[in-house]
Amino acid sequence: MRPVPGFTGGTLDRADALRHDPDALAAVMTPAARLLRLDGLMPAIADDRLSWGSLAEAPDGAELALLGLDADGRAHVVAIPPMGAEGHAPAMRNPQLMAILATLAPGEAATYASARSLLDWHARHRFCAKCGAPTRMFRAGWGRRCEAEGTEHFPRVDPVVIMIAEHDGRALLGRQPSFPPGRYSALAGFLEPGESIEEAVAREIAEEAGVRVRDVRYVASQPWPFPSSLMIACVAVADDDAITLDTTELEDAIWVPREVVRAVLAGGEGPFVPPPPYAIAHTLLTVWAGE
Repeated sequence: MRPVPGFTGGTLDRADALRHDPDALAAVMTPAARLLRLDGLMPAIADDRLSWGSLAEAPDGAELALLGLDADGRAHVVAIPPMGAEGHAPAMRNPQLMAILATLAPGEAATYASARSLLDWHARHRFCAKCGAPTRMFRAGWGRRCEAEGTEHFPRVDPVVIMIAEHDGRALLGRQPSFPPGRYSALAGFLEPGESIEEAVAREIAEEAGVRVRDVRYVASQPWPFPSSLMIACVAVADDDAITLDTTELEDAIWVPREVVRAVLAGGEGPFVPPPPYAIAHTLLTVWAGE
């Protein structure tokens, strides 16, 4: 069975129709509705699950964004704090958060990913990119509208390719200086305007490791809420294994045989520490190692 990428498998119905119907939205904002409990951007956890409270717990001045409906039709929301609220500035991941995410039950991280990305987007779009005037939330939190001239802004995701090159039964893995000791992972980079997924995979591998690849194949995708990316995992075939490292991007790069990757993922010793299971790089290596 193919592994399920982290941050996927959410169980909430996103209920898009409610975003366009203020009366229907108001009708589900009952005392039964649930508010995601957060400390800034850190999730509160209870028994390996996200913790939910009542709408009365929302901070003063906060707006409520609809995350979706559960199987019983209860609304689940996240509070968008007012501009300048302490502890709600956009923030990247940290070791404490990543340790929490590793313990969450399946599907819970997907709900957190949606909430976190939405919070971060609102924090970054308080003002209109066209004219600079303040914006106001609409569409149940899935948009902001300029108060001056009505321009509408919507949350976006940034596509990122994450990939391994394969050559003679070996996978190319790289190490960034910011990684924990011993960790190696798949190479990755943002797609650029006017570029296909296949072209981005080939360009990034060539830029970072000097390896030319062909025959790119898609494996899986994953939302990555730091702040709001879509990781697109691929494998490509390299014609040779000569590495020319770009040291501004990578600290090191190595070729690892399939059987060694398989052993490391199973908990054995090897020349690298694998990425954590909730990262799609782990999914990518697991799929490739099992081929």
